[in-house]
Amino acid sequence: MERKKPLVVSIASVSGGGKTTIVSQLLKQLPKAKALFFDDYTFEGPHDVLAWVDEGADYNQWNLAPFIQDLEALIDEPLEYILLDYPFAYRHSLMDEYIDFAVFIDTPLDIALARRMQRDFMESSVMEIMLQMQHYAQEGRQAYLEMLQTVMPDSDVVVDGTSSVDEVANEIAASVRELSKAR
Repeated sequence: MERKKPLVVSIASVSGGGKTTIVSQLLKQLPKAKALFFDDYTFEGPHDVLAWVDEGADYNQWNLAPFIQDLEALIDEPLEYILLDYPFAYRHSLMDEYIDFAVFIDTPLDIALARRMQRDFMESSVMEIMLQMQHYAQEGRQAYLEMLQTVMPDSDVVVDGTSSVDEVANEIAASVRELSKAR
């Protein structure tokens, strides 16, 4: 009997939207699961994300080869689920063939920004924080809006990022289990 390949689940959101937290929680809830975390990699891609967005945001400009290589290795393991903390859902043509189910965590931009500031700038000076806030207000917000306009509608399901971690993880886990049963 041929072994069933693992169900590959992509979890996307804007920066600070909860991808890593939710994937970590899902690892506790789903049996025989492993995860890949986008932020564990250094990718070749557009040097200026804002110019990239202005030019149409071609997700294929990101070289995801190391991520894909690790994903292919996991697919060969005896797993039920592979969880991807991965912001692009189906938008990258080399990844869409691997993803079975794409989830977008719809987190309001103010909450995502607050989380990102807490996560990335806890040890920063007030001036550094203010410069980051200025950058977000003047330019950076465009990258967040790009995801809401393209990645979110391209996902299979959208969950409420204002719900608790347990509620979001439980909702995704239930959907994933149902999908797995139907395969």
